[in-house]
Amino acid sequence: MGEPNRRSIESLAAAVKPCPLPLPVFPLVTLVRESWPAQQPSCRTRAARYAKRVRSGCMFTGLIQAVGEIAIATPTRTGLRLGVRPLGWGHAPALGDSVSVNGCCLTVARDGPVIEFDAIPETLAKTSLGTLRPGDHVNLEHAATAATFLGGHIVQGHIDGVGVIETIGKGGPAGAATPAEHRVRIVAPQDLALYLVPKGSIAIDGVSLTLAAVDPARGAFEVALIPVTLAATTLGGWRPGQRVNLETDVLAKTIVHYMRHFADLKPGAGNAREE
Repeated sequence: MGEPNRRSIESLAAAVKPCPLPLPVFPLVTLVRESWPAQQPSCRTRAARYAKRVRSGCMFTGLIQAVGEIAIATPTRTGLRLGVRPLGWGHAPALGDSVSVNGCCLTVARDGPVIEFDAIPETLAKTSLGTLRPGDHVNLEHAATAATFLGGHIVQGHIDGVGVIETIGKGGPAGAATPAEHRVRIVAPQDLALYLVPKGSIAIDGVSLTLAAVDPARGAFEVALIPVTLAATTLGGWRPGQRVNLETDVLAKTIVHYMRHFADLKPGAGNAREE
């Protein structure tokens, strides 16, 4: 606090001298100095902070930041209220933020030690969230920004379908001389087979993974999991028969959609062809 402001406070103290109680001038100066911020954040700083909180959409990278435990799974008139207790997550989502919960982009309905979300019937029909029970674990990732390191691939949080784990075991490509891998074989809905590209990307329960093998005829594929992934996510607890959320690569979906509906069109044709 500058000297003029200090003199103003001392003048105020002199003006109220008739008060039967002595006014502690210097403690008051100290109190004001300690309680008043040295510098208010600029408009640009406040706008940047707000921009980080408000997003028109959401995007993720498929790199899981924490595992959470389901604390609440309560049916409501609008679907299902889920409460997740993060296990060692340094991020604290605020009301309205986007969070990937097992790959599903959900909006924070209540923040705090237990983060609550609402899953509507459309979400429950297209994902495995409806099977979650208290005590189950889920993968968590907060929404990415333009400054986020993209170490996985572009994940939208829009689940395409639910797959079923067929086998889990040690294995590798036929005839391979390399040590055995932790490989998981998953059967996907048949309509997703178009988007399964060998060595391409897929998000399973929110985890960015590489397709190690693809069986288009069955809509099945395999992923090879490294120890870090098994330890840092829920994938180490997978079991045969378990249902998992699948999101195929948005680039593959975009190309297939274009080829189906617009590939035969000439520039300026306007409308998509009918199927």
